[in-house]
Amino acid sequence: MTPTRRRPPFPSTPGAMPPLLPLLFLFLVAGAVVAAAAAGEVDALIAFKAALTIPPAAAAFFATWNATAASPCGFTGVKCDVAGSRVTGVSLGGLNVSAASVPFAKLCAALPSLSTLSLPENYFLAGAIDGVVKCVSLHELNLAFNSFSGEVPDLSPLTNLRTLNVSSNLFAGAFPWASLAKMPSLSVLALGDNPFFSPTDKFPAVITGLTNLTVLYMSASNLRGVIPKGIGDLVGLVDLELSDNELTGVIPPEIAKLTNLTQLELYNNSLHGELPAGFGNLTNLQFFDASMNKLSGSLAELRSLKNLVSLQLFYNNFSGGVPPEFGDFKELVNLSLYNNNLIGELPASLGSWAQFNFIDVSTNALSGPIPPDMCKQGTMLKLLMLENNFSGEIPATYASCKTLLRFRVSNNSLSGEVPEGLWALPNVNVLDLAGNQLTGGIGDGIGSSTAMTNLLLAGNRFTGVIPASIGGAASLETVDVSGNELSGEIPASIGRLSHLNSLDISANAIGGAIPSSLASCTALAAVNFARNKIAGEIPPELGNLPGLNSLDLSENELTGAVPASLAALKLSFLNLSDNQLAGPVPEALAISAYGESFAGNPGLCAANAVAGGFLRRCTPGTGTSPANAVRLIVTCILAAMAVVLAVLGVAIYLKKKKKAEAGDMGRSKVFDMKKGQSWDLKSFRVVSFDEREIIAGVRDENLIGAGGSGNVYRVKLGSGAVVAVKHVVTRHHPSSAAKAAKQRWREFESEVGTLSAIRHVNVVKLLCSITSEDGAASLLVYEHLPNGSLYERLHGPEGRKLGGLGWPERHDIAVGAARGLEYLHHGCDRPILHRDVKSSNILLDEFFKPRLADFGLAKILTTTSSSGVGDSSAGVVAGTLGYMAPEYAYTWKVTEKSDVYSFGVVLLELVTGRPAVAAAEEGGGDLVEWVSRRLESRDKVMSVVDARVTEGWAREEAVRVLRVAVLCTSRTPAMRPSMRSVVQMLEDAAAPRMDDSPTATKLLLEVKVV
Repeated sequence: MTPTRRRPPFPSTPGAMPPLLPLLFLFLVAGAVVAAAAAGEVDALIAFKAALTIPPAAAAFFATWNATAASPCGFTGVKCDVAGSRVTGVSLGGLNVSAASVPFAKLCAALPSLSTLSLPENYFLAGAIDGVVKCVSLHELNLAFNSFSGEVPDLSPLTNLRTLNVSSNLFAGAFPWASLAKMPSLSVLALGDNPFFSPTDKFPAVITGLTNLTVLYMSASNLRGVIPKGIGDLVGLVDLELSDNELTGVIPPEIAKLTNLTQLELYNNSLHGELPAGFGNLTNLQFFDASMNKLSGSLAELRSLKNLVSLQLFYNNFSGGVPPEFGDFKELVNLSLYNNNLIGELPASLGSWAQFNFIDVSTNALSGPIPPDMCKQGTMLKLLMLENNFSGEIPATYASCKTLLRFRVSNNSLSGEVPEGLWALPNVNVLDLAGNQLTGGIGDGIGSSTAMTNLLLAGNRFTGVIPASIGGAASLETVDVSGNELSGEIPASIGRLSHLNSLDISANAIGGAIPSSLASCTALAAVNFARNKIAGEIPPELGNLPGLNSLDLSENELTGAVPASLAALKLSFLNLSDNQLAGPVPEALAISAYGESFAGNPGLCAANAVAGGFLRRCTPGTGTSPANAVRLIVTCILAAMAVVLAVLGVAIYLKKKKKAEAGDMGRSKVFDMKKGQSWDLKSFRVVSFDEREIIAGVRDENLIGAGGSGNVYRVKLGSGAVVAVKHVVTRHHPSSAAKAAKQRWREFESEVGTLSAIRHVNVVKLLCSITSEDGAASLLVYEHLPNGSLYERLHGPEGRKLGGLGWPERHDIAVGAARGLEYLHHGCDRPILHRDVKSSNILLDEFFKPRLADFGLAKILTTTSSSGVGDSSAGVVAGTLGYMAPEYAYTWKVTEKSDVYSFGVVLLELVTGRPAVAAAEEGGGDLVEWVSRRLESRDKVMSVVDARVTEGWAREEAVRVLRVAVLCTSRTPAMRPSMRSVVQMLEDAAAPRMDDSPTATKLLLEVKVV
């Protein structure tokens, strides 16, 4: 074999290749390789772009993404290495691009040097993220504020990660906590706002080993257990957020080691105990929120936190005083300490240094003067100090605080005159001074307060007149000046308040006549002029107020007749007693329901005999002319003769009819009126019928519905009005049904007790209850809602025949029903649980406005149980299949969050058009489960929306409501928002439609769930 000759390093003959040509050749080859790589990366990025749906607003961003480009380094949002040879970063944040799935695996394979992948705030990027683990060079992965779903894959291959942010998505299942141990350089870990993560048994121990962390954001990620002592080892933390979880125990003392913290968020957990010793070492802390826990003790540990910008500790059990050092906090702009047990005075210099904008210390036992300089910088928005013991005068400094939106200091011990400028603040919505000892007059400047909606001055010592300038406060909806020492007359200018809903001037010394201009306040629902010196006649124009529901003119000096026009009003309350009215009362008002409404007016009478005798019968000449009186006498004589003749005929007829009725089995009657049987009618609203008219209408042919707590009948009254009557059988059941009978009686008592005390536009009106003397039958009489139930409109044949509901109607129904439920939970003295929220219990009036109905299972929460939520009637099934919260199966306890879950199912019905439990022919199954299987991509999410919702804007809005529904139906009760937050989110869901606000969608997603 001939040995291979070694080529000399340089050619030695004249014809050999020059020495520079090999290097040039190698350079050309390398350039070709680089060009080929660049072309491959261009192709990968163009393919990535093709997978996205790009809105018009983002078209300019992608204008540089050209498939013919030699290199991707000029693409907007793309970053390359120093040599310009490799893509190292792709950042497409806040563009509102969408995709059913993102081709992570292909992108990662084509971009081996990719160190940054940032796609936040696009909201509708969806699908799984399994392919992202192929990007093994990643230092930063940011997928926050999107709709990615499925399980988070094992992230162990991403060993170089320094930033991991997958917050605010729809991930489900268990997070791969163990994979975090493979990321020793991790400095930012953000997993929060993923409500479908599986709950942890305890706080993940691996977290405390990530000693390079500077940001740990794990709010609303289903964490359970106690905050470990090892949290103190994360000494580099600047931001620690653990809110909206189910954390228990105390705040560990080791947290005091985190001296670099600037933000600490612990709100809405179940933490107890005191702020730990050494907490004051966190001197860099700027934002601290531990509200809605069970924390106690004093605030002394916070004295040294002079860099605080925002401090929120509301809804806890803190006691003692507010540290005087708070007055020296030169950065503080937000202070929320309401609903605690704090005493003593607030520091005089509180809020005087920085651009202070918010204080709420309501519902404590604080005293002393109101700090005068909280608007010193001219940035104050809300001052809320109601329900304390503050005294002294309202500082004059607030009279020039033009930025104020709310000024609420009611139920204190304030005195002196109100600074003149306070009446004229241009941006104030609510001026609440009620329940103090304030004096002086209502300033003329009130007319300049054009943004004011609520003027609340009741229970003070104001004198003088209601200024005529009040007509200029055109936004006013509620005016309450009752219980003062006002005089003068009601200004005619009040008729300019077209938004006025409630006007209460009772218990003053106001005289003069009622101005007829009041009839121009077409939004009025409640008028209370009682206990004044008002004279003259009642203006007949009041009968033209379409929504007037309550009218109290009692204890005045009114004269003349009761206007016939008042009979046209649908009044639930009327009181004209103790005046000097005279003449016949309109026949429609001379009924037993108004039995006490006319007392103290000896000149009033009724044209016909009145049951109960509360009005005398008018004599000839009362309210009539002489000619009419003669005509009346002649008519009476002729009528008497006719009656004598008719009696004989009627007697014969009745004798024959009695024999015929003896054989009549009364097939259509639910129960018969027994001779001599008495019935107890309890009226909760003004009614124009008696019990016999109702009982006669409870017949089989009038049956319109049946439920667990009784049958419902549609009863048309002789007046033409229609009511709904629920028949609850309470006794005389067979022994085998004794338990059911007892249950129905409990439901009857519950419904009467609950509804009789409720006054809300979105809760069905209970007119009266009727019970037989032996207790065998009980009836509840409601207003009748002509458009039936939401269930019928969405799923019933009648609804389909009438065309169903458009999306705007569905959204309005959602908001209205939510407001009704919010009122039950937050607007009553004690929270009321409905316990059977479902679409068939949401009724629709003639304008499709919703009313919550069927309170047979409702319960008022008490504080007698150890849990603080009262007994939930264990042994009585509360709710309906498909709407019951999952925890009820093993706890048999019902809370406000149980109602929230049920309401979330109703929202799903409105969005999808499907019932809570589908019929077998439609595949059966639970609606919540059906929706949860269709959240992994945008296309699937859009497919969830009812096909009958066709407009693009409506389908987008429906998806926003779907997100609210998903929050409400979280399997973990603590993750569900309150109904107050639900109302806000539902209103925000329609914000783009209402005001075309470009930030409306973003605001929806940033709602803080409380």
